[in-house]
Amino acid sequence: MPVRPTLLLDVLETLVADPFGAEIPALFGLSSEELLAELDSNAWLQFEEGRISEVEYVRRFFADRRAVDGQLLRSCARDAYRWLDGMEELLAELKQAGFSMHALSNYPVWYQLIEESLQLSRFLDWTFVSCLTGVRKPAPAAYLGAAATLGLEPHRCLFIDDRRVNVDAARAIGMDVVLYRDASSLRRELVVRGLLED
Repeated sequence: MPVRPTLLLDVLETLVADPFGAEIPALFGLSSEELLAELDSNAWLQFEEGRISEVEYVRRFFADRRAVDGQLLRSCARDAYRWLDGMEELLAELKQAGFSMHALSNYPVWYQLIEESLQLSRFLDWTFVSCLTGVRKPAPAAYLGAAATLGLEPHRCLFIDDRRVNVDAARAIGMDVVLYRDASSLRRELVVRGLLED
């Protein structure tokens, strides 16, 4: 059995479905593409980095500053969070096998809503969420800071994310990586590495 790495996991679209994929656009009667075109993207980035409050984010949600019901938006997001197929079971298996797991995720304080809905802390620690660290992937500091906080060399970490740009950035600073596609292919990758039994 190889040395067991510490697992650093993206959350949205790796463990949990992103409500901006369907539910939040539907709330406004828009497709995801239409909503994206009308958002203030800078507001989201600042919200993810913890630089603005949820109230300020809601005020700046649309680029044209039309009014948004913040409580309705928050409720829509909370109700939409769900596990991606097979990932709750895979995390349970990894936890049972003794892996240390931490979130390394670009996300605002809404990570607390995910926790309320799905209790991810049964399996991992919410250690490296961008709203807490102030650093977003794919900045090298997001990965190097996580490894340093854990007292690990980067090669002792295995980073898992659905976005290639984030995976490539982690690989560039020396982490082992897996590009997430689905639970079954991720499990196969872990079996290949000798981290889980076939």
